[in-house]
Amino acid sequence: MSLKATNNVETNKYELEIEISAEKFEEGIQKAYQREKNKIQIAGFRKGKAPRKLIEREYGEEVFFETAVNILYPQEVDDAVKESGLEIVARPDVEITDISKADGVKIKATVITKPEVEISDYKGIEVEKEVKTVTDEDVDKQADALREKNARVITVDDRAAEMGDDVVIDFEGFKDGVAFDGGKAEDFTLGLGSGQFIPGFEEQVAGHNIGEEFDINVSFPEDYQVEDLKGAPVVFKIKLKGITKKEIPELDDEMVKDATEFDTVEEYKADVRKKLEEHAQHHADHDVEDALMDKVVEKMTAEIPQVMFDNRVNEMMMDLEQRLAPQGITMEMYCKFTGQDIETVKKAYKEQAEKQVKLRLALEKIAKLENIEVTDDEAAQEMQKIADQYKMKLDEVKKYISEEDVKKDIAVGKAVELVKDSAVIKEK
Repeated sequence: MSLKATNNVETNKYELEIEISAEKFEEGIQKAYQREKNKIQIAGFRKGKAPRKLIEREYGEEVFFETAVNILYPQEVDDAVKESGLEIVARPDVEITDISKADGVKIKATVITKPEVEISDYKGIEVEKEVKTVTDEDVDKQADALREKNARVITVDDRAAEMGDDVVIDFEGFKDGVAFDGGKAEDFTLGLGSGQFIPGFEEQVAGHNIGEEFDINVSFPEDYQVEDLKGAPVVFKIKLKGITKKEIPELDDEMVKDATEFDTVEEYKADVRKKLEEHAQHHADHDVEDALMDKVVEKMTAEIPQVMFDNRVNEMMMDLEQRLAPQGITMEMYCKFTGQDIETVKKAYKEQAEKQVKLRLALEKIAKLENIEVTDDEAAQEMQKIADQYKMKLDEVKKYISEEDVKKDIAVGKAVELVKDSAVIKEK
């Protein structure tokens, strides 16, 4: 066994004393020689043909030590961690403390472990549930959205542009008489009153006719993301090329028949109300679960290593990067678009990451206290769901996700249901 001692140096921190025997180290040196010999030139020999002993005599017996250790230590450290029984939460910090052909290699691996968690009174938690009442106004808003969706676009050529119209314009912006980056476009469609452009811009387009060329004088907001333009007065040269307006239909049986699966306004509104009520119920259930989980976290005590929070933030950053990639957006571009840097984005995730880590630890402890078990069949079904979701073969999924991790996730899900089932929920 390579693990010689496990020393608890502070809370959640251990030092593992690991030894690689002289025999195993010799095997590592021989592998290092085979890997490195083609890079070494010895007089009288072609590269790759010099005997190992000759190379060691020429360059010193330590010539292959570093490569040999790099070959051996990852597996040795992994085996030692497993042998220790510790559940670590970060990569070990490895230090070589002694090395020789005669005695082998001595390693000190410092590891951070998952904290001890205490929790009680997680059954019978009291929370309030408030289901939003669906009003006639809520239904009318959905009906108005349907009318807007089915509006006809009409070209306007007999009057000036008005707020509420869509206009097509060419524009170019100038600061102190000099055009600035990002301030020019052609055939740009702008909704007057949409608030898409800086304050004052859209209002000054209104009142002009197709074919007119004119100037607009505005100032950028003080908090604008481009430093050189913050609060700056600028002039936009405009050419108005087109005007359209939307003709919104009345909500009547004929429109409902054309635009929905229903025959009458009454049937359509009844369905809208039903769906809004279902959504309100779902939203209330979600809020109840959030409130319960917040109280579960409050009932937990643990000295949580900072690295667990940092790891979760990094996982969230990786997830963001993966979601941006299909859109052709890099993290650098995202930061530029949002006026942030990497550290600012990480900071925004910090609170959410801490909550998730604490909740996971609490639920894992509840699962342990309640002796929640997960069968092999349950794990297999979950693995198949993951494969189906990502359109992958089951064997491929198993390469990336272990059955043990899947079982832990299922157990955590069961712990959530246990807390919810035992909760006292008061309707407001």
